[in-house]
Amino acid sequence: MSFNVKIEPSWKEALAPEFEKPYFSALSGFLHSEKAAGKVIYPPGSAIFKCFELTPVDRVKVVILGQDPYHGPGQAMGLSFSVPQSVQAPPSLKNIFREIESDLGIHMSGSPDLTPWARQGVLLLNTSLTVEAGAPMSHSRIGWAEFTDAVIRYLSDNKEGIVFLLWGRFAQGKKALIDTSRHHVLEAAHPSPLAGGAFFGCRHFSKTNEYLINEGKSPINWQL
Repeated sequence: MSFNVKIEPSWKEALAPEFEKPYFSALSGFLHSEKAAGKVIYPPGSAIFKCFELTPVDRVKVVILGQDPYHGPGQAMGLSFSVPQSVQAPPSLKNIFREIESDLGIHMSGSPDLTPWARQGVLLLNTSLTVEAGAPMSHSRIGWAEFTDAVIRYLSDNKEGIVFLLWGRFAQGKKALIDTSRHHVLEAAHPSPLAGGAFFGCRHFSKTNEYLINEGKSPINWQL
């Protein structure tokens, strides 16, 4: 494997076939050449696979699918929608917190680091795992989609009762990869302000917990 980063063993085994495919070698080569050319790439190399590190295969209960990492300095940390504690919550994340407060009747501290969710079994997966600084979607066609599609397919085929949260048309386009007879899919508008508030009222957080409880699983503590 070409990336010198920590990958949680269960994911390393699950995704081993992908690391041997030509597209992954090309992807790795592209990132190395871009860095050699002085391009700034987010997140840092050690955080590219952070979502897998924090949420091993056997712990995945929920998948929140994002598009690509934040492209501003210090924002991307390898978890969809999440930014480090020292960074202000982006608008989409603020709207997610607003919906949680309305849905569950709890107060959110505003902490933008979603690591506690990941440790409870929420896979915070972006469909692209890297991006060039200041250039959103710049790495959307270098092979990451093939890799993350394989992640979704693996979970669909090898797990039972996962809740997939698909927000916005891009994420909803991945529904075809999911066996809906084995898993639960919840769809809503994207939490971005550009969606005009259509995300509000989806109640995905209480619905997720209701489904998990019905499946005999422990619910997610969404409060941060």
